[in-house]
Amino acid sequence: MYRAREKSQYLSIQAYHLTAKHPTVALALLEKYFALGRKVDLAQAYVHQANVYLACGQIENALHSFKAALAREREFPNVRASAWLEFAMLVATHEIRTHFAEVPDLLLQNKSQARFPVDRFQWHAACALITMTLDHKAAREHSLRALEAAQMDHSGFRYHPKIGLVGPKLAPVRQRLLELWKLQT
Repeated sequence: MYRAREKSQYLSIQAYHLTAKHPTVALALLEKYFALGRKVDLAQAYVHQANVYLACGQIENALHSFKAALAREREFPNVRASAWLEFAMLVATHEIRTHFAEVPDLLLQNKSQARFPVDRFQWHAACALITMTLDHKAAREHSLRALEAAQMDHSGFRYHPKIGLVGPKLAPVRQRLLELWKLQT
C-alpha cells in the first residue's frame, strides 16, 4: 500500500490501484500527475505507467516508461523504484533480445536491492532466462536459485514474515524455470 507525501502523489497511487481493472483511467491520472511537473517520486510514477501499458498489452510503451524510470533513478539515486527489476523481468519473460545486453549489468548493479524472496526470485529468473541461450550451466544455476527463493515461506523479517514472498502471479515464470532446470539435467 502506498501513502502520499504530496497531494499530487495521490494521482500516481490511484493509478497504481486502477491499473488492472481500469487501465485507461489509470493512464489519464498519470498524465495529470506528469503535467504537474517534476516530483520526488517520478521514477515510481514511470513504473506505474509501465505497468499500465503492460496491462494494455503495449510492450514498447512499457519499455519506454521503464527506461524513463531508470533515467530518473540515475538522476536521483537516493529515490529508487523497482524499475531495474521490472524492466529486467519484462525483457527476460518476453524475450526482447534487443535489450538482452543491458540487463545483466543492470541486475548486477542492483543485486543488493533484492532483499525479499520475490526480488531474489526475479533477479535469478531474469538471469536464467537471458543466459539460457548463451550459458546453459549458468542458466541452470540461476534457475535453481530462483526456484529456491520461490519455495521460501518466510521473508526473514521478524514482524512481517509473509511480505515479499513469491506469489501465484509468478507461477508461469516459475514453471518456465522448472522446465529449464529439468532440461539441463
